[in-house]
Amino acid sequence: MNGDNPSGGDHQQGRPRCSLTPDYVAGFIDGEGCFSVSVHPHPSIKRPTRWLIAPCFQAYQHRDNGEILEMLRTFFGCGRIMPKGPNSNVLTYSVYRRRDLESVIIPFFERYPLISRKHEDFIRFREIVRSMQQKAHRTDAGFRRIVELAFSMNQRGKQRRYRIEEVLAEPSETVRQAPEPPVKIQSDPHGDMGRAAEMTAPLFEVRHS
Repeated sequence: MNGDNPSGGDHQQGRPRCSLTPDYVAGFIDGEGCFSVSVHPHPSIKRPTRWLIAPCFQAYQHRDNGEILEMLRTFFGCGRIMPKGPNSNVLTYSVYRRRDLESVIIPFFERYPLISRKHEDFIRFREIVRSMQQKAHRTDAGFRRIVELAFSMNQRGKQRRYRIEEVLAEPSETVRQAPEPPVKIQSDPHGDMGRAAEMTAPLFEVRHS
């Protein structure tokens, strides 16, 4: 990791180096960020039920302080910034592409670990992302392990819309990586509650009865 930016940061692509320091970023995320894994039905296929698993790294800030999120995006060299809701004054910086999570976000927080309880969520988050990159989620055992990890994050998923029993109750089939159409996934620190944010994201997991 060179300079003040993580590997893959913007300065390595010929753009200006960000002024944020790694220690500042780690401290900021300890207070204003989260690692979450949403588990919810596929947004366009109603029956049979199909489950979408979407890991996401996020940071929040009031619109008046949105510049810090722009600096974070420059620092990491990936992700996007969107309003948290149609009428919200809160902006959300989100990184949801697994290749960015694996190559940029996870290595950074391994080198600069969080000191709050969010570090425990990061450890689970890291296992989920790496397991999915190895396609472990395409097996029954792998899918179960990932779902159980996801539901153990963020206060053990107390505010999730779907119960773990609902997700694990259905048999699975071999899944294939889907194309990347615009889909709605949740932008909530607990994973699959609240507003759905419009994002372009790969369909990470499919299960159906």
